[in-house]
Amino acid sequence: MSATPGTGWQDPNALSVGELLGEVSRDLSSLMRQEVELAKAEVRQSAQRAGRGAGLLGGAGVAAVLGLVFGSIALWWAIGNGTGRGWAGLIVAALWLVVATVLAAVGRSQVREVKGLPQTAETARQIPDAIKGKETRLP
Repeated sequence: MSATPGTGWQDPNALSVGELLGEVSRDLSSLMRQEVELAKAEVRQSAQRAGRGAGLLGGAGVAAVLGLVFGSIALWWAIGNGTGRGWAGLIVAALWLVVATVLAAVGRSQVREVKGLPQTAETARQIPDAIKGKETRLP
């Protein structure tokens, strides 16, 4: 390998085919490692958002079940006693249903925000062009 003194730059014409292939292999290996790291980071971020959304949806399910339980108890009390205790149960049931609605709406929006691996997919599409020498830069 011949290098210009003091610059570290190598004249590509002075490199052997084996050395050139070795550089290409190292570059491809480095590129693949970077793509894997990017994919890991995107999967981690997507999993966190999906987990949050799933947790909120689970909370909405629990709240809905509690709403049904309180609604059933309230209806039973209202029919059985005909007093104010039944209306109190209906108010509690209505509050739980409001909580369920809010949790479901927030959880649904969280789940919709999960986009998968958009940056990894974009850079992976650029690999064939980069190998051909048509390098494109991301914005």
